[in-house]
Formats: sequence, C-alpha cells, structure tokens
Amino acid sequence: MPVKHDLLQDLGLSKQDVDERRAKNPHLNALFDKYETVDDLVVTAEKAAGSDEELKKLKEKRLSVKDEIVQQLG
Repeated sequence: MPVKHDLLQDLGLSKQDVDERRAKNPHLNALFDKYETVDDLVVTAEKAAGSDEELKKLKEKRLSVKDEIVQQLG
C-alpha cells in the first residue's frame, strides 16, 4: 500500500521547527506546499499502478523539491 513520504523524518526536524521556519520564510513555505502536492501525486500514481515512466518523473520531481528545501534550510 503506497504511503506518503515522511519528509520531516528525512530532514531530522520536528514539526514545530519546520512550522517556525515556514512562518519566517515564504519561499520555504511554498516549497513545502509544493512538496506535499508532488508527494500526493506520487502516492496517487502508485495506487493507480500507472506508467512506470510517469511515476519515475514524479519521484524525480519530489526529490528535486526536497533538494530545494534542504538548500533553503542550510
């Protein structure tokens, strides 16, 4: 069963810490929103057992957004 990716665990941050950073940085906030959207699309694609190529592209997009988030947090 496909599940959402736990970004906070990957980042090693608490929800409270992320919420505080998002409140101070509109660009970071938008990136987290974008990540959530792409992650939802990945989960939907996994459930639908659609095209492997489509799923691969979505996962690459999710990773790209995660990299941008890490860069903003740095």
